[in-house]
Amino acid sequence: MTGAVRFAVLGDSLSEGVGDPLPDGGWRGWAALLADGLAPTPYDTRTLNLARSGARSGDVAGPQLEAALRHRPDLASVLVGGNDTLRGGFDIQVVAAELHVVMGALRAEGCDVLTACLPDPGTVLGLPWPLARPLGRRMRALNDTVHALSAYHGAHHLHAAERHWATMPGALSADRLHPSETGHRLLARDFHALLTAAGLAQGPAPRPEPDGAPPGRRAAAWWMATRGTRWIADRCTDLLPDLLRLAGTELRHHRQGGTAVLEEDTRRATVAALAALKVPPGPAARPYTPPRSPAPGQRVLSGTKRTGVPGGDWAAAGSEPSGTTPMTG
Repeated sequence: MTGAVRFAVLGDSLSEGVGDPLPDGGWRGWAALLADGLAPTPYDTRTLNLARSGARSGDVAGPQLEAALRHRPDLASVLVGGNDTLRGGFDIQVVAAELHVVMGALRAEGCDVLTACLPDPGTVLGLPWPLARPLGRRMRALNDTVHALSAYHGAHHLHAAERHWATMPGALSADRLHPSETGHRLLARDFHALLTAAGLAQGPAPRPEPDGAPPGRRAAAWWMATRGTRWIADRCTDLLPDLLRLAGTELRHHRQGGTAVLEEDTRRATVAALAALKVPPGPAARPYTPPRSPAPGQRVLSGTKRTGVPGGDWAAAGSEPSGTTPMTG
C-alpha cells in the first residue's frame, strides 16, 4: 500500500482496545497504535473500529462486515472467536463458516486481511484440568481453523498464541483478561512487523514504552469488586452448565484412559468444518499424539505451536495458568 490507507477493525474487546484506557474514558488499544504506523503519517490513515466487547463470529459476519465493506478498506483485521469458545453450545462448524464468509468477502473487494490466533482460555484462567481441557480443545479448534482459513484466503496471520508477553510485568490490565497498554503496544508492534515484511506498513512501528504506569493490585481488586463479578455471573449463566457437562465427560474418559478419543473427536470436527468449506485443514489438524507427562516443575505449553514468527519483544512460547490472557471479552 502507498499513500493514504483505509483500515477497518473487526472483532471483540481485544480489538476494541479494552485494557488501554484513554483520558476521556474510551479505549485506544493495539489497532489505534498500529494505525498510526500504516501510512507515511498518522493523518493518512482512515480507521473504522467496529470491534465491540462480547462480539462473536456471527456479529463480525453480520453487522460488522457490512459496515466494514462500506468503509472500502485497504486493510481489515479480523480477530474473533474467543468469546465463542466461552459460550455454551460452541460449534466449530458455525464459527468456521462465519469466518470464511468474512475473510472471503473482504478479499473479494481487494482488501488485505490481518488475523491472529489466541491463547487457550481454560489454561490461562487457571481452571482445574477437567474444566480447562475442554476449553483448550475449543481454542485449538478455533486456532487451527483460523490458521487454515488465513492460509486459504491469503491473510497476513500473526501467531499471537505463542507470545510470552503476558508474563512480563505490567503486560496485563487490571481485569487480568485483556492486555494493558504495554500488552497492546507489543501486539501492535508484532502486527506492524508482519505488515512491514509484506510491504503494507509505511510508517514507524509503535513504541513499546507505555505512557502511564501499569495497573497494580489495588486496581485489579477494584475491577473484581465492580465489573469482575458481573463478568463471572454472565459466564456462569451461559457457559457453566455446558462446561460442567464437558467436565463430566472429561472425567469419565480420563478414568477409562480414553482422553485421546476426545482429542481426536475435536480434530475430526475441525477437519470436517473446513472440508465443508472446501478448505484444506493444514498441518495443525494432524492426528492426535498424546503428550508426555511433564516432569515436576516443568513448564507446560498450550495452544498450537508455531515457529518463525516476527517480533522480538515476545518470546515464542506457550502459556501458563498464571501468566497469560485469553484476550476476550
